[in-house]
Amino acid sequence: MIPWVLLARAQVPGGGEDLCLFQRGRDFAIRVGLVQLMNSEGHGSEEALASLAFSRRAREMENAQKNAEKYAGKPGVRVLVGGLGMGFTAAAALRELDADGQVIVAELVPAVVDWNRGPLAHLAGNPLSDARVQVHVGDVAELMSSTVAYDLILLDVDNGPHGLTSSRNDRLYSAAGLRRAFAALRQNGVLAVWSSGPDAAFTRRLHAAGFHADLVQARANGRKGWRQWIWLASRAETAPVAATAGRRRMTAR
Repeated sequence: MIPWVLLARAQVPGGGEDLCLFQRGRDFAIRVGLVQLMNSEGHGSEEALASLAFSRRAREMENAQKNAEKYAGKPGVRVLVGGLGMGFTAAAALRELDADGQVIVAELVPAVVDWNRGPLAHLAGNPLSDARVQVHVGDVAELMSSTVAYDLILLDVDNGPHGLTSSRNDRLYSAAGLRRAFAALRQNGVLAVWSSGPDAAFTRRLHAAGFHADLVQARANGRKGWRQWIWLASRAETAPVAATAGRRRMTAR
C-alpha cells in the first residue's frame, strides 16, 4: 500500500496539536494528531451541506408565499461559509448561485487557504479563483457579528458542535453563538451545521435560539461511506412547532 506522506503542517490559533496535510497517491487528508478531519475521497456530506441548505431555503420561501420559483436563481444571494476545508462546500454553493451571488469563506488557519490555492486547488475545481468568492482569514464569528446579513450560513468548523482543533470554536455552537447566527440571517435564511455525530442538546439550543431545526443524515461518499450529520435550521416567520422539535430526517445523499 502506498504510504501517506506529510506535505505540510500548520498551527491552529488557540489550538493544541498542529493541523497536518497528507497525500497518498491522488488522495489528500487533513488531520489533527491521529484524528482525520477530512479526506478528498469522501466529500459528499460537505457538498450536501450547501445543496440541502439551498433546498431548505427554497422551501421556506415557498412556505412564506414570497416566491415559489427556484431560490438559487434569485439575484444577490449572499452565503457565508465557516471553514474552508478542501473547498467542496464553497464549490457546491457556487453551483447554486447566479453570477451576482456571493460566497464569503471564513477560514481561521491561513495555511488552509494556501493549501486550497496550491496542492488542493484541483480537488473542488479551484473555487477560490471564482470572482464570486471572497476569503476572510479569521474567525467566522467576526463576520456574523458585523452588520452584513446573509441568506445562508454554512458551518463546517471542527467536527461539529464540540470544538476539536480549537476550543474557541465552541462559542460558535453555544447559546450566544446561535443567537448571533440567527441575527446575522435574513428572514427565512438558513443556518446549516455539519457534524460527525448527532447531538440532542445542540438541537435544543437551536430551537431555543428561535430556529426551526431538523437533523438530517448524509454520507461521506454520496450513498455510501461514513454517516455524518447536518442540522438545517431556518429563521422562518412562524414559531417552531414543539411537536416536531428535534425531528430526525434522512437524506439519500
